[in-house]
Amino acid sequence: MNNSIDYLKNLDLSGYGNDFLLTWEKSKDQLEATLILAEILRERHKQGKPNLVFDSGLAVSIFRDNSTRTRFSFASAANALGLAVSDMDEEKSQVSHGETVRETANMISFMTRVIGIRDDMYLGEGHSYMKEVSEAVQTGYEEGVLHNRPGLINLQCDIDHPTQSMSDLAMLTNYFGSLDALKGKKIAMSWAYSPSYGKPLSVPQGIIGLLTRYGMDVTLAHPEGYALIPEVLAQSHKQVQDSGGSFNIVNSMDDAFKDADIVYPKSWAPFHVMEERTTLLKQADKPGLAKLEQECLANNARFTDWECTEDKMKLTRNGEALYMHCLPADITGVSCEQGEVSATVFEKYRRETYLEASYKPFIIAAMMFLTVVNDPISALNKLDN
Repeated sequence: MNNSIDYLKNLDLSGYGNDFLLTWEKSKDQLEATLILAEILRERHKQGKPNLVFDSGLAVSIFRDNSTRTRFSFASAANALGLAVSDMDEEKSQVSHGETVRETANMISFMTRVIGIRDDMYLGEGHSYMKEVSEAVQTGYEEGVLHNRPGLINLQCDIDHPTQSMSDLAMLTNYFGSLDALKGKKIAMSWAYSPSYGKPLSVPQGIIGLLTRYGMDVTLAHPEGYALIPEVLAQSHKQVQDSGGSFNIVNSMDDAFKDADIVYPKSWAPFHVMEERTTLLKQADKPGLAKLEQECLANNARFTDWECTEDKMKLTRNGEALYMHCLPADITGVSCEQGEVSATVFEKYRRETYLEASYKPFIIAAMMFLTVVNDPISALNKLDN
């Protein structure tokens, strides 16, 4: 851990900022610092050492969509650092009476150190909402309303899911031995069949938006018509030019799995469907939503063969690629009649997927630490004192 702290000193953390919203807004040094700090906190926790950076303060979570892993990871991360957790229920607040975002953001922040937000339901809305909250608390701090400027963590929006993709990167770093060892490794970020529709785009976008920065061969696979947000695709193409990796889009799951070192089969809704769904949700058009759902489910049913099976895994490098998933996976014969992954494949890699999820509380804790603590090196050294 001392070596890790010494390594942190050599990274440029200036400009890390008070928010962690999109991974591609962070420098490579800032991302690596997040990984290293998460590993330090994880090792300290494993050894039974406290990570109480704060002696008081609040961590406020705002979940506009359901969550298990991220909700409990945020709560445990905050608690481990010494913060009390309050989950804001907008239906029980004055938001339901027309309170503005600016006012809400300031009212919940008087003694708050961190705000975590999940808002992935509306395409074009989640990231914008987070930016509005960020601007509101910054203004409140500059005007002297808030004594401290709370850090803001993106717990998943319509564009990115940084706590997930950074947890995945932590898993890959440990699995293959180092960040440098990821260079040249092939990951297949593939669409997979699901008996539901409307799953966010942010997980696949988070993966391609992050891993294209590390010299990897990132292959995105999906049936025709299941494209992601164009701006994220453009960002990914741009990043491989600097990293020396590659970014390819194919319409075959088999092609994506061929010689892959890592596979990540995950369902998502087409970009154009999420646009239409957002409009219908805003209009509270229940008949329109029901019609759209039936159309999408019928279209999904054309691609039931997009399933991660033992036969498809045999196409990967030596037939032993690492299977990854953000969870919960749609497991054929277990959680649904037919889904993203066969029961045998999932069971083979069940421990690995659980381990993948276990990095998230420490990644979130590292994000909290670096967005709020002014001198993280001194704060780390004080922990043992």
